[in-house]
Amino acid sequence: MSKTIVVTGGGTGGHLSVAKSFIEEFSHRGYKVIFIGSTKGADKEWFENYSKLYKTYFMDTRGVVNQNFIGKTNSMFMIFKAVIKSIKIFKQHSITKVISVGGFSAAPASFAAIITNKDFYIHEQNSVMGRLNKLTSKKAKEVFSSYSKTSKVKDYPINEKFFTYARIRKDIKTVIFLGGSQGATAINNFAIKVAPKLKELGINIIHQTGKNDFKNIKSTYNELNIDVDVFDFSKELLSKMDKADFAISRSGASTLWELVALGIPTLFIPYPYAAANHQYHNAKYLKENSLCYLKLEKEIDETYFFNILNENIESKSKKLISLIHKDAVKNIADIIEK
Repeated sequence: MSKTIVVTGGGTGGHLSVAKSFIEEFSHRGYKVIFIGSTKGADKEWFENYSKLYKTYFMDTRGVVNQNFIGKTNSMFMIFKAVIKSIKIFKQHSITKVISVGGFSAAPASFAAIITNKDFYIHEQNSVMGRLNKLTSKKAKEVFSSYSKTSKVKDYPINEKFFTYARIRKDIKTVIFLGGSQGATAINNFAIKVAPKLKELGINIIHQTGKNDFKNIKSTYNELNIDVDVFDFSKELLSKMDKADFAISRSGASTLWELVALGIPTLFIPYPYAAANHQYHNAKYLKENSLCYLKLEKEIDETYFFNILNENIESKSKKLISLIHKDAVKNIADIIEK
């Protein structure tokens, strides 16, 4: 059996964090791991110089969705050329197995895997399957998803470190606002609105603003004379999340399951323009099991928020921790190896 394997997909941090989990696991198992991504999105930023990869290939591709006819035609032609290149890469490295984590970056290698009849596997992060995964899933040997009843592994492949930080939250002493590395204006504005009362209640604030709003938000906190751990991006995000007892966050899949693993009750405010409204459906899955709070941007309400803070969060925190188990990526890798 070839000990070289391809991991493909990305574009956004959610896809890339899952890709990284697979890269680390298969590298640990002695595989030469090849990553095939795109020059667009964050793929190169994550993996161009990543030591656990044997080879990296970044194709000149872009998404097909939300473009006019000419844009779609150009994108499809770019994908076609990248498919031919991917087939050559498979042949050069004797590839037999390909893992897709979705996103437009995955298109060339996914189609190439299907055309050349490789063992093809998909990990779908979101509750609503992306267009590419929907198209290619019929030809996949296995599709893994935390939301699917038929998935052989339901746990989300997040970094094992999150499980070592898991603890039951009992009292709300610190609130964290998470808009992601790109920020979320609605969450940032809401944080500023509620900050004075949080200070009054003696509740600490941690706030990830994203790079665009960082200076403005930091300046506003200074004007309000409120001491806040405010940052745009941090490599120490896990330790910051660990300090929190409650979160206000977007509901991209990786962030959502990281908060679940840590046992942090959360008010999710989905990004309203996510493809197929998947962020809303990600959080809705937890909401239907009474494991989170969920509001659209237009529904954000200060009274509702402070009422939540008076609730008993301990039982929610316990249930969240029991919802996800570690070793997801190991269990998926076992199935792929067999």
